[in-house]
Amino acid sequence: MDDYDYMKIALMEARKAYRNNEVPVGAVLVQNNKILAKAHNNKEKKKCSLEHAELIVIKKACGKCHNWRLMDSTLYVTLEPCPMCASAIKQSRIERVIYLLDNNNYNIQNIVNDILTLEDANKPVEKNKLDISKFSEDDISMLSSFFKEKR
Repeated sequence: MDDYDYMKIALMEARKAYRNNEVPVGAVLVQNNKILAKAHNNKEKKKCSLEHAELIVIKKACGKCHNWRLMDSTLYVTLEPCPMCASAIKQSRIERVIYLLDNNNYNIQNIVNDILTLEDANKPVEKNKLDISKFSEDDISMLSSFFKEKR
């Protein structure tokens, strides 16, 4: 499987969130070409601001691996992570983040980039955006239509 195949799985998770009236974000964590965990946003159902797809998938993977260090892993997420999730990604030693849609807030993008590329005790995290033209229009419009419906 390649980055696009794993992102399709993340999109399936995002659809679950969308159907549950959650912000349609899905995440998949892969290590050595094996899916460790997958999840979608669950903030509304759990009534907790920590229920981001990225945090849920990290917690599941740590439990499965019996280790908080998720080295040599890649996180696939449908929307560029927020600063909270970027910090968790960095602390978890995730090597790469592959995402589909940009966060439309330029300031948040800069904060996330600063967190992921910070030269500290943890290695910088590689962040790459996939080519959205390789996905269906339905998949790409899911996030924007969600916010249009809410406003």
